[in-house]
Amino acid sequence: MKAVFFNLLAWSILPVMDGLAKHLSSEIHFLEVVWGRYLFMVLISLPITFIFFKKYMTWPKNLSIQFVRSIFLFLSTVLFFFAITILPLADSLTLMFIAPILVTLLAAIILKEKVGIRRWAAVIIGFIGALIVIRPGFVEFNPASLAALGAGLCYALYIISTRKLSTLDHPLVTLIFTGLAGTVLISIVVPFVWITPNLNQWLLLIGLATAGTIGHFFLILSFNYAEASKLAPLGYFEIVTNVIIGYYFFSDFPNFWIWLGLFIIISSGIYISIRENFNKKD
Repeated sequence: MKAVFFNLLAWSILPVMDGLAKHLSSEIHFLEVVWGRYLFMVLISLPITFIFFKKYMTWPKNLSIQFVRSIFLFLSTVLFFFAITILPLADSLTLMFIAPILVTLLAAIILKEKVGIRRWAAVIIGFIGALIVIRPGFVEFNPASLAALGAGLCYALYIISTRKLSTLDHPLVTLIFTGLAGTVLISIVVPFVWITPNLNQWLLLIGLATAGTIGHFFLILSFNYAEASKLAPLGYFEIVTNVIIGYYFFSDFPNFWIWLGLFIIISSGIYISIRENFNKKD
């Protein structure tokens, strides 16, 4: 029960970060928002970990693994933050929900995992759901849609890289290393688009990073009580807070096609998760 509570709490908080990112991206460059998300995440998580979880502050056992995973997560963040500067939050998140479906596809190609006909069918149906959201040929082409799909792909590759090489370090070490790697990478680019934030924007950047850090902390906490694969379907709860924030603050409400695509994608993802849990029991 604790695992479910902490997991749902995390998915209720993380969309707050997305909402703040969307708002800030209308005032400053979205790459600057990414920079603030990473920098302040490090400044918040490092002292908390040092004070309360000092025993976990060890040097990563495999830097190359950590770096590869960090690159994929960083790219996912950049693409998603770009997508929400143009698309409504719910549309962007719906397309990013393709990640669990892509994990199955990539696991078969990269990891040579055996994937049955039913899971292949779920993958195909999931892609159909994504096409319903994008509706190529029926609506104007939007690079943001591809960016949201790219965010889902990069996140899937992040999951695959973790699965391929196994988790060697404590999640808190991974969280801090991911933050440090992302901060270094985005700090190379951000000077070219820099707009000095005002006081309110600085506070919102800190608030954005705080929401992200707290959300990820509750995710880590939930994994202490249950396996990640069993909690995976709960991640779709994120759409609830996302739709509320999008409607209340940005007057965006998903249309029929978004809801239909979302239903298909979520159904496919949940089915794949159930099949993976079932296969692990065999």
